[in-house]
Amino acid sequence: MSVAIETFRAQTGASDANIADLTTFLAMLTEANEVMNLVGPDTIPDFWNRHAWDSAQLLSLAPEARTWADLGAGAGFPGVVLAILLKGRPGAHVWLIDSLGKRCRFLQTIVDALDLPATVINGRAEEQRVEVEIVTARAVAAMEKLLGYAQPYFQRGAQGLFLKGEKAEAELKEAAKLWHFESDLSISRSDPRGRIVSVRSLRRVR
Repeated sequence: MSVAIETFRAQTGASDANIADLTTFLAMLTEANEVMNLVGPDTIPDFWNRHAWDSAQLLSLAPEARTWADLGAGAGFPGVVLAILLKGRPGAHVWLIDSLGKRCRFLQTIVDALDLPATVINGRAEEQRVEVEIVTARAVAAMEKLLGYAQPYFQRGAQGLFLKGEKAEAELKEAAKLWHFESDLSISRSDPRGRIVSVRSLRRVR
């Protein structure tokens, strides 16, 4: 095992089966990324921290949550990683939602190959009628727009955990012009420049 994998295992408590699934996911992502732009090619060598740990850290913020929706799931971060780590837990399911057909086909290939507790939906996030405990997203849109995509999930009882960058605080200030919400900001454990935005009680400003 590489140092990166052992570090990830220590950080997450991942099992041998989890590591095997993530290793397969990495191989399939690397191959697919050669023909379609899923992630920056220079980020693949840092997969275990930049992508896997960045995604997996969300589980520690909602340890009891079993149902998740990943909006703009893209290459599968955080959704596929969450599905891998939740695999085998009673009631666990992740909805991977993306508007681009080719990304959904890639995600479906991963879900099928790894037998993940996940459903891929090709469509607009805000038009889905999925009920989950947590709605999440990474690198999809500024908070102002992202909260609009996520609003239907909040209306059905979800809370939000969003992976953001250094501009998260400024984005929240802009979002507050359109939305009433409660939020907490925490520093990403995978990159101190990143932020995790926890959102509750979302409703539009009238």
